[in-house]
Amino acid sequence: MTSHDLLRVEGLSVSYGSSQVVFDAGFRLQRGESLALIGESGSGKSTIARSVLRLLPEGAKAQGGVFFQGTETLALPERRFRPLRGREIGFVPQDPGNALNPVRRIGAQAHEAAALVEPRDARARRLLILDTFEKVGLHDPQRAYDSYPHQLSGGMLQRVLIGLALIPAPSLIVADEPTSALDVTIQKRILDLLTQLQTERGIGLLLITHDLAIAGERTDRIVVLKDGRVQDAGATGDVFAQPGSDYTLRLQSDAPALNPERYEALRALRRPVAGAPNRIEVSGLTKAFGAGADTVRAVDDVSFSVPAGTTHALVGESGSGKTTALRVLLGLEDPDAGTVLVDGESIVGRSADDVRGIRRHLQLVYQNPFTSLDPAWRVGTIVREPLERYRVGTRRERAAKVAETLTAVGLTEAHAKRRPAELSGGQRQRVAIARALVLEPDVIVLDEPTSALDVSVQADILEVLLRLQAERGLTYLFVSHDLALVRQVADTVSVLQHGRVVESGPVERVFAAPQEKYTILLLSAIPQPESRIPTALARTA
Repeated sequence: MTSHDLLRVEGLSVSYGSSQVVFDAGFRLQRGESLALIGESGSGKSTIARSVLRLLPEGAKAQGGVFFQGTETLALPERRFRPLRGREIGFVPQDPGNALNPVRRIGAQAHEAAALVEPRDARARRLLILDTFEKVGLHDPQRAYDSYPHQLSGGMLQRVLIGLALIPAPSLIVADEPTSALDVTIQKRILDLLTQLQTERGIGLLLITHDLAIAGERTDRIVVLKDGRVQDAGATGDVFAQPGSDYTLRLQSDAPALNPERYEALRALRRPVAGAPNRIEVSGLTKAFGAGADTVRAVDDVSFSVPAGTTHALVGESGSGKTTALRVLLGLEDPDAGTVLVDGESIVGRSADDVRGIRRHLQLVYQNPFTSLDPAWRVGTIVREPLERYRVGTRRERAAKVAETLTAVGLTEAHAKRRPAELSGGQRQRVAIARALVLEPDVIVLDEPTSALDVSVQADILEVLLRLQAERGLTYLFVSHDLALVRQVADTVSVLQHGRVVESGPVERVFAAPQEKYTILLLSAIPQPESRIPTALARTA
């Protein structure tokens, strides 16, 4: 270990009971340096981070060496390590909604962090807190100080957490997926802030992420993990230029920001007909909530159309109006003005039975496969239920249709007998797609269909969707905040901001030559790791 090492991990193995989850992991991090632990769910990256923080759950056992500023910390008694956690090693957790106490004001919680610094009176600590909040980009520090967590946005809460970690002036910050729940522009601001603090204060940054593009853009060194084992480790540019494992190569290929042409071969199989009729036509759609001075126009004069056999994307951050537009399209909300046509039939002003009939040809795949499927039902029942609701076919014909549809999405008859809890996230989303397909709809609305999935699972799901589109001539309305993903799969795009369409058109034109400042801002938030990572990385889709 050199005198410059801030953190060194060597031969680290971690077990939960009889199950070993990390095997002989090692890396080193110097002062002012950033290192990313990269991997999918179950890779062991968060377990390694919690080993560094000594926050493993009861019953877990860590063996090996974790050296912080030259001191081996795994063997330290808790009473000797506790002063390091918070003072010298700061922690920024993934979900600010769960990390902060909802019934205590931010200021009260910040004073706990301020209490870790040298003795000060309450006034001096308060000034330190407000100064730190200002430095992390909270434009009204006093408001944040006086607020409860639910009164601040997700981006503001994440800045609060970074501020709490910085108040004691630590030498190392461990950031566990610190931007995964944030909009893309907020994500960029948070990452810019962490990079700035690392540079200005010489802080070591240990970043846990599943996003290879972010790691490529933001960190000096990376460690790639799979099933608890290190697959690659080294300087970021070196690992990407000469990956030492097929797994790293696959992650590179599947990361949307690194491989914009990932699905070109599949998309080329489609045969959209010139002048094809519009499956969806939305014109002048307006929907407001509230009354008087509190009225908010969630959707304001929105128009777009989706030709048969193509994919149209609705893009925007939280509060842009995407969800409200979807609810009106699905007949779950009545608009204040405008028209919505599906295959030429109006959704607006129709009876519930009429809308139900139209909805048979307009199906939805929800965002989160972990909550959208009934946990008490078996897969076969989940997929068959729409056929029963619409009284399609005999019992034997329904069974055959379920089997056929499961096969189409890459599942087997054995999966039909399982419940959702027995499936992986990718398998659950395939079930959700099968349920949407079983009625043979013309249009499928995809509401952030892969945002809850690991990048390689996301790639598998998108391949299924694009193959089915080519085979069945399906029309997709793809709702997403991920512009790198939209660039891969969509033909046309509408960019929404505060309920209004600020720019729309073919994806190639909008991405290559955006006309509006907001579109430019969204596009600038896509990670740009080209300076460190060669561009010719992708495998053929």
